[in-house]
Amino acid sequence: MKTSLTYLTCLTCLLFIKPPQALSAPSVLTYKYGEQAFDVRPSGYPRWKTVERTYSFRGVPVVLPPERTTPGKIPQGVEVHEEIIWNREAIRETLESVIAAKINHDRGTVRISRTPEGNIAFDGAGFPGRKVESALAAELTLLALEKDIGIIWLPVVETPPIVLIEDETLKTQGISELVTMGESDFTGSPANRKHNIGIGLSKFNGHLIAQGEEFSFNAVLGAVNSREGYRKELTILGERTIPDFGGGLCQVSTTAYRGVWKAGFPILKRRNHSFAVIYYYPPGTDATIYSPIDMSFQNDSPGSLLIQTLTEGNKAYFFYYGTPRTNRTVELIGPFTWDVTKPPEDRTMYTTEIPPGETRIVSKAVPGMRAMWYRSLTDSTGTETFEPFFSFYEARPNIEEIGVSPDDPRLVKEIAPDRSGEER
Repeated sequence: MKTSLTYLTCLTCLLFIKPPQALSAPSVLTYKYGEQAFDVRPSGYPRWKTVERTYSFRGVPVVLPPERTTPGKIPQGVEVHEEIIWNREAIRETLESVIAAKINHDRGTVRISRTPEGNIAFDGAGFPGRKVESALAAELTLLALEKDIGIIWLPVVETPPIVLIEDETLKTQGISELVTMGESDFTGSPANRKHNIGIGLSKFNGHLIAQGEEFSFNAVLGAVNSREGYRKELTILGERTIPDFGGGLCQVSTTAYRGVWKAGFPILKRRNHSFAVIYYYPPGTDATIYSPIDMSFQNDSPGSLLIQTLTEGNKAYFFYYGTPRTNRTVELIGPFTWDVTKPPEDRTMYTTEIPPGETRIVSKAVPGMRAMWYRSLTDSTGTETFEPFFSFYEARPNIEEIGVSPDDPRLVKEIAPDRSGEER
């Protein structure tokens, strides 16, 4: 960070000189923080820039009267020069409202104890303090715009939470501080989906993972049905997206996965969704589940891991408390995306699942793509290992189903669905 600050100080001096700048700039700027990514289109913020025109004749600067600066009125032989002047303060304000507001968080305090019945209890939550240095981020943005660079790593000041362990047994198991945190955003989810996310998260709150244990998401989650309180919400069943109990639980598995993935824990099982889902941006950071599809990892930390789960606003969180590994540093590099394909043509299907004449949309068009992340693991000797994480997302068409009678000749013979292909 010191090197960056020194370089940016020199950059600031140059910016005041306002050297000529090309009119081309990245159409999209991607701001990275851990596994999170935020896309900003400069064209959507007209206050970011102004275009200054200057004139010269045979290399000598000239000043034209306003009435001679419009097209067709510029004297013959006069050259027109354009340069972009970027508004640093307008950029900073945008980053504050669009990105920093989603990252910044006050440092939390959590008190972990046991109830008289022996259950683990949490008072508060172990949120790490986070503060985007928006002024520095604006300077990096200026540099990216001038050099036509599309990716910016956000400067964020982090402060560890205060974790108070009041149970002696947990202390002996190595529960002492926040090891990692997974988070995801479910903004826009319907009521039933939010309800299912809340129930799913509750299944993991207070769960202990012993040192060396292989954690299975499905094993802890348990049954998913109406008896457990789940409601019907959209799930992916083959090429259709239809309501079933527990729709939205992949938000929980994705949140759990992101925390251990970015902390460097060995990932034993993980599968991406069959198509890209808006709730799991950026691509390649999701983990779908539906038995036998599972998300699992190994706890290779020095002690046990204790999970706390909760929602705050439209965000889901997994906190993992324990003893961090001090001999491993982790960096996530990505996402790299390619093979973007257009959705197939719209389709119509016929079914007896709904009354004759009724219609329903069972698939919405979405493009396909491939995505990859590298996870860099560096041990205490400085040896670096790169782990690739691939995701393949299918292109999906718009599919409308029309209800028909069982003897309708348009009806394709219905086969019982293979539930192993379902995703929540």
